[in-house]
Amino acid sequence: MTEQKQEGLTYAQAGVNIDAGNAMVDAIRPLVRSTRRPGADAEIGGFGGLFDLKAAGFTDPILVAANDGVGTKVRIAIDTGVHDTVGIDLVAMCVNDLVVQGAEPLLFLDYYATGRLDPDTAVAIVRGVAEGCRMAGCALIGGETAEMPGLYAGEDYDLAGFAVGAAERGQLLPRPDVRPGDVLLGLPSSGVHSNGFSLVRRVAANLGLSWSDPAPFAPGQSLGRALLTPTRIYVKPLLAAIRKTGAIKALAHITGGGFPDNIPRVLPEGCGVSLNLDAITPHAVFRWLAEAGDIAESEMLRTFNCGVGMVVVAAPEQVDAVRLALAAEGENSVVLGEVTPWRGDGPRVAVSGRLFR
Repeated sequence: MTEQKQEGLTYAQAGVNIDAGNAMVDAIRPLVRSTRRPGADAEIGGFGGLFDLKAAGFTDPILVAANDGVGTKVRIAIDTGVHDTVGIDLVAMCVNDLVVQGAEPLLFLDYYATGRLDPDTAVAIVRGVAEGCRMAGCALIGGETAEMPGLYAGEDYDLAGFAVGAAERGQLLPRPDVRPGDVLLGLPSSGVHSNGFSLVRRVAANLGLSWSDPAPFAPGQSLGRALLTPTRIYVKPLLAAIRKTGAIKALAHITGGGFPDNIPRVLPEGCGVSLNLDAITPHAVFRWLAEAGDIAESEMLRTFNCGVGMVVVAAPEQVDAVRLALAAEGENSVVLGEVTPWRGDGPRVAVSGRLFR
């Protein structure tokens, strides 16, 4: 009689727990359902997510897609154990890139990769993703959880997000009629958002600060918690202003590269901009970074949003209408500068005034 072979090496012993992954999927189902919107039933579990453009009200849509991550802000979330805000950041970084093209975000998918899957951490992250999707009005229709021991250390993780939106044909931004004399408006950020955190972390390390120390710029908060303030999602107020006024010519999301790199992305050839830094009221976190890190103003402007997370371009005669429409949605804008002629003989984004006064 042949002996039955003993059970051999298992996937779980190699570091991948399929049962934990299945439990996580079951736990996040209610979160996913909370993001339902016309065009998506927001159920997960299949091999792909579905979206019905006709049910969403589009007749001749152009699809717009964007993907992004949260950068090394994730490191602070891991070190502090605060995981319920970076999901909002993840959605924000993607959907803000859609709305600047005039597109309404429709669907979102996330990718979560970790060395060892902790279901509680994963659910907290997805809770933030679902909150971000509700804020943006898009449906979370799927995602991927990858447990990869040996590639990520312990419970370290990284995130990526993928968003798809749509605009009716002929309504995409930037419009071709951006021209010198057009006015730039700035919309406030909530803080550092999700760019420049490698520099933020270097400043904190140079000062010998831990994430549990009091934030020098936010009384009553720890440094880690204050820095994890989520990126603002500008989708709903901007879409409302676009549709109400028809006067927004271009939008620029101020992310990596700051003002000098992002504003030119929406300008036609022969155009630059003049920015009045005196119009900006920087968050206290930016003054702290500049002073504590000995960071030059030019470096601040190219690395951080410095208090302005979104730039709006409109014709001078329509600026008041745009500002009123934004104000009706709770957005307090500032006149930041104007579009200027540019012949390539100087900086395309010229600045006057001072960021810190």
